[in-house]
Amino acid sequence: MTNRRVLPYPADDHDHHDDFNDLGLTADLDMLARAVVDRRRILALGGAGIATLIGGSLGLTSAAARTTATCVPVIPFETAGPYPADGSAASGQTQNVLSRSGIVRSDLRTSLGTKNQAQGVPLTLKMTLVNVNSGCAPLAGYAVYAWHCTANGEYSMYSRNVVGEDYLRGVQATSKDGTLTFQTIYPGCYDGRWPHIHFEVFPTLASATSARNKIQTSQLALPESASRAVYATPGHGPSLSNLGRLSLDRDMVFRDGYAAQMASVTGTPARGYIASLTVGLAR
Repeated sequence: MTNRRVLPYPADDHDHHDDFNDLGLTADLDMLARAVVDRRRILALGGAGIATLIGGSLGLTSAAARTTATCVPVIPFETAGPYPADGSAASGQTQNVLSRSGIVRSDLRTSLGTKNQAQGVPLTLKMTLVNVNSGCAPLAGYAVYAWHCTANGEYSMYSRNVVGEDYLRGVQATSKDGTLTFQTIYPGCYDGRWPHIHFEVFPTLASATSARNKIQTSQLALPESASRAVYATPGHGPSLSNLGRLSLDRDMVFRDGYAAQMASVTGTPARGYIASLTVGLAR
C-alpha cells in the first residue's frame, strides 16, 4: 500500500466546554441551547432568565440554538452494494481502490492509471458532516469515500467496458466547518435503481484505507426533476427509460425512507449541477 502524506489539521487548543464558566447569562443561555434544558437549570436562572428563554425578551439568539432547531437526523445505514472497491469482498472479488496513490482527491473524473476521463454533465457534490449528539456541530477531520456509476450506468473496476478504469471514486477530508467537495459527473440510472451516489465515512483521513475502518455507509439520492433533465441529453444510454420505470417508494434502498438522503440539487445540463447534503452522524 502506498503511504499517504496526511496534512496536519489545525485542532482547537482545548475543550471549550469549560470556557462558559462565570461568563454570565448570555453564556448560560447559549449552553442551555446546546443541551437538554432541565427544570432545575431553568429555575436557577431566575425570572429574567426564564423570560429570556421563553420569550426571547433580551433578543439573544445563539448560533447553537439556531443549529439545534435545524439539526438533521442520523443518516441511515445502507448497503455498499456490489461495486465498492473498498477492500471488502464484493462481486466475487476483493478490490481496494483506497490503497492506490492519488485516491485522496477532489476531482473524480480522471482514472488514476489510464488518465482517461469519465464524460457527462458536470456535478459538484458538497457534503457537510455533523454530530447530531452535539446540536449538529460540524465534524472536522473526518473522511468520505464516494463512488458512483458512469453516465450510462457502469461502475469502474467492475463493469466490462470500464474494468480498467478507476474514475468516479475518491476520498476527501472534511474541513473545520465539516464540509468537503467533489467534482464529478451526474451518475446515470441503471435498471432497478434510483439515481444515487454511494459513500462511506471514516473517522480520519489516515483510516480511510479499508472498509473495516468505516463508521458509516450510506447512499445519496438525486431528485427526479434534475435527473430527467440530465438524462434527456445525449450520452446517458437507457437512463431516462430506466428512471421512468422506477420510484423512490419502490427502490430497494430508499423505499423505507429517503428524507435524510435526498440531496438538494440546483443547476442545468448546460451549466452543470450542484448537489448538497448534510450527513448526520451520532458521534
